[in-house]
Amino acid sequence: SITGNKKKAYLIQKLFYVNSLLWKIRNAWIMIIWSRLWEIMEYSVTLKIQNSSSILLKLDDANSPKTVKEFVEKLPFKVDLNVWGEEIYSSKSPIAQPEENAKHLVSLYDVAYWPTGKAICLFFGPTPIGNPGEITPASAVNVIGKIITTDKTILDDVDGNRAEFSLQ
Repeated sequence: SITGNKKKAYLIQKLFYVNSLLWKIRNAWIMIIWSRLWEIMEYSVTLKIQNSSSILLKLDDANSPKTVKEFVEKLPFKVDLNVWGEEIYSSKSPIAQPEENAKHLVSLYDVAYWPTGKAICLFFGPTPIGNPGEITPASAVNVIGKIITTDKTILDDVDGNRAEFSLQ
């Protein structure tokens, strides 16, 4: 009968509507759970330079989560600083991580861990190696954050100084 067919069509339409609604709810929960699993952790770190000023850094675990995790766990720690071109790099740090999504080219104001020398590197600009317009570390580094205090005049004061990394 026509009435019976209309009723069936109506019930099928409602069933599809309820089913699509359930899928939307399911997908929303999946997105919430997924975003929490992949939430990026950020840390404000200060590099206090003896007899000088400080450099503020923002670390995040987007590129090298294991390296950032160990860095934060080892805080505070002291190092000696050196300058190579427009890069500040530290003496051997207490971090001991292998290459983790390591990069051979970095961006302006990147903070990185150099596994080869166990050093922390702050890239204020180009190093003596590499092509013009590129910032090239000595070898691959794990990028762990960004320099927030970007005043390059600090390069004139840090070579050979002692400094301490600490959570802000």
